[in-house]
Amino acid sequence: MTEKKHENQTLDPENWDEIRALGHQMIDDLVNYWQGIREEPTWKPIPEEIKSTFDTSVPKQGIAPSKVYEQFKTTIFPYNKGNVHPRFFAWIQGTGNPMGVWGDLLASGMNPNVAIGEHAPMYVDHQVVNWCKEIMGFPENSSGILVSGGSMANITALTVARNSFRDRRIRKKGLQQTPEKLLIYCSVETHSCIQKAAEIIGLGTDAVRKIGVNEHFEMLTDELEDQIRLDISEGFTPFCIVGTSGTVNTGAIDPMEKLLSLSEKYDLWFHVDGAYGALCKLDPVYSDRLKAIEEADSLAFDLHKWLYVPYEVGCTLIRDQKKHRDSFAVNPNYLLQEVRGLAGGLDSINNYGFELSRGFKALKVWMSLKSHGLEKYQTMISQNNRQAEYLAELVKSEPLLELTAPVSMSITCFRMLVPGFSEEELQELNREILLRLQESGIASPSSTILYRKYTLRIANVNQRTRFEDMDLLVKEVLRIGNEVLKSS
Repeated sequence: MTEKKHENQTLDPENWDEIRALGHQMIDDLVNYWQGIREEPTWKPIPEEIKSTFDTSVPKQGIAPSKVYEQFKTTIFPYNKGNVHPRFFAWIQGTGNPMGVWGDLLASGMNPNVAIGEHAPMYVDHQVVNWCKEIMGFPENSSGILVSGGSMANITALTVARNSFRDRRIRKKGLQQTPEKLLIYCSVETHSCIQKAAEIIGLGTDAVRKIGVNEHFEMLTDELEDQIRLDISEGFTPFCIVGTSGTVNTGAIDPMEKLLSLSEKYDLWFHVDGAYGALCKLDPVYSDRLKAIEEADSLAFDLHKWLYVPYEVGCTLIRDQKKHRDSFAVNPNYLLQEVRGLAGGLDSINNYGFELSRGFKALKVWMSLKSHGLEKYQTMISQNNRQAEYLAELVKSEPLLELTAPVSMSITCFRMLVPGFSEEELQELNREILLRLQESGIASPSSTILYRKYTLRIANVNQRTRFEDMDLLVKEVLRIGNEVLKSS
């Protein structure tokens, strides 16, 4: 009987020199892209014929890697979102940095699952979390976890807050056996992920009390306390206050010291959503206003915003390490930890969050901080804030422009204002300005509505922005606005 031989298959290349050369070309193209990005449009509309290439069936047979890359360069690379560009100001989305990109490349090449085991990436992850604690002034014995971003960071923190409520053992028994009707408090300007988190952890939308804001879009603490007292009198159980350090609309900072004081007075968990603005602690202008972050029970913030690290990476910090671990730890037989060998080492990161599959996202943070140092980030964050203030001064100097919100951190909100125009007419004018700015590739602001005023919103967490970009922006807003007025 003839013995059948097995044919070994692999996804590795037949020719390693060819894949090496292709990798070098990719890196060269990226560096050229970054180096010349200022001369490129911020954004390009995607032609329909390009979109149609993404409406095909899964390939049955492979093609040469070089041809795959050529397709990428034709159909994907030219139509990026644009948040690597120095005049990208939409939403709050960072630019990344070259060393962070190389960190992602190396992390993907190593391909570790950074959740459990005795390997160097676990220690890098641990060190980066410790750095985050140090930056934010959290105690050494606190805990934390790197996650995908602010939304996951917030739901992680609120899960710990819920599971830590008194002695109700909510993690084991669930909310159905908890007699109290738990409530979370935040402002009407708080990010929508807080509401989503409340829904996902079983509290529901109605359990989120949204408190009004003042003319600076900061939470009204008197209204907050009145609502807490009212809810207690009606049989509800307040358990958490969420303060925002940098709202997505205007960059407003809730009165942190007062929120901390109220949380202590009523024995509530104090959580800070600092997805955007927590790192503004590094700017001396804002450090005092954000000092109370150091006393919070938990904090959520993004590193792909104001640490300019490539997407995606955020962080949750929890003051009480035991409460954090008790909220997530499980010990199935297939995840036994040993005192030696591959299954030895640090406590499983899975014991501090939901995910067991975790990429090596810490490496791009580690390489970025190692390369630039914290003082450089302090300078860059401060620069973004001063650029926002500079833009506001430019706006105030132009009779046809109006600030629509006080400048806070690095967000400037303004619009073109024409005497005699109705709000509907002003909305159409400013929407057209926004769209033409984007479609021409001059700049990419986003929009919002403040006090029923349609507003151009410049959110600057951009390490490539220069002060002259603000001059250009104002010049182009006025030019386009006047063109629209002439043609109407």
